[in-house]
Amino acid sequence: MSDNARQKTRLRLILVDPVRELCAAWKRHFKGLRGVRVVNGRFENLPEFDCLTSAANSFGLMDGGVDLAIVGFFGIELMDRVQARIVDEYLGEQPVGTSLIVETGHPRHPFVAHTPTMRVPMPITRTDNVYTAMWALLVAIDRHNRTAERKIESLACPGLGTATGRVPPDEAARQMALAYRHFLFPPTLMSWPYAHERQQMIRYGGDAFSD
Repeated sequence: MSDNARQKTRLRLILVDPVRELCAAWKRHFKGLRGVRVVNGRFENLPEFDCLTSAANSFGLMDGGVDLAIVGFFGIELMDRVQARIVDEYLGEQPVGTSLIVETGHPRHPFVAHTPTMRVPMPITRTDNVYTAMWALLVAIDRHNRTAERKIESLACPGLGTATGRVPPDEAARQMALAYRHFLFPPTLMSWPYAHERQQMIRYGGDAFSD
């Protein structure tokens, strides 16, 4: 087993949200996938996690919803660091489909993964933004763990796109679980049949609602 594969095996995914319907959907869609725990509650009450997902906007404006709770937990300096990284690395707009691993300065919870699900607060129903964000998050964790001295072994993640984004819980859970499944089982050979099959599983825009 490669070092990268070992890191994937060790990653523990903690899906945490106070909405019971979403937690029930997570349990259905993540069933059988290793390393997953569903917690119906708030991240502030988790005893342990290395990295917390910020389901963010593209400009690092962390003044509402879970982002506001994250700033309340870690301090306003975290938002300053996030925004500085966005300016430095993305010239002031972090695209959906990217994730920044930012140090928090907290001794027990050292990282936040700033992961936009939308450019600005807006509905993202009938899109694949949840899958795209979840995939970016997992790829960023994987890349971090390849080289960083302090690894991320436990990742806490709230619902992506389920509040302001208005993505229904079952659809958000489906897209998140699909990204995690693809993370756990990457391809060994790239081909057009594989690409088309993967796209059919993900769907996007109104495609998922047109059958």
